[in-house]
Amino acid sequence: MVAGEFAQVAVAVDATARGPRLRLTDLRTGRVRYLDPLELETIIWLRDSHFRQLLDPSADRWRDDVTESAGAVVPTFSEEEK
Repeated sequence: MVAGEFAQVAVAVDATARGPRLRLTDLRTGRVRYLDPLELETIIWLRDSHFRQLLDPSADRWRDDVTESAGAVVPTFSEEEK
């Protein structure tokens, strides 16, 4: 487990896919994300400014107007906003 002031995440190596990958579990919500080696390498090569944008919780995590569709975060709009 990796824990800090704002998050607790369980980290494990998952070998049930075609190759090893990381299994990350948000212990607060139970949400799970798998990262394969290419995805991990991509994180390593992100510019700091781009990485900081990904870490902004107001962008996705704590918004009521965002839903998830096929793994992508998609904003939802009311009838007035369309």
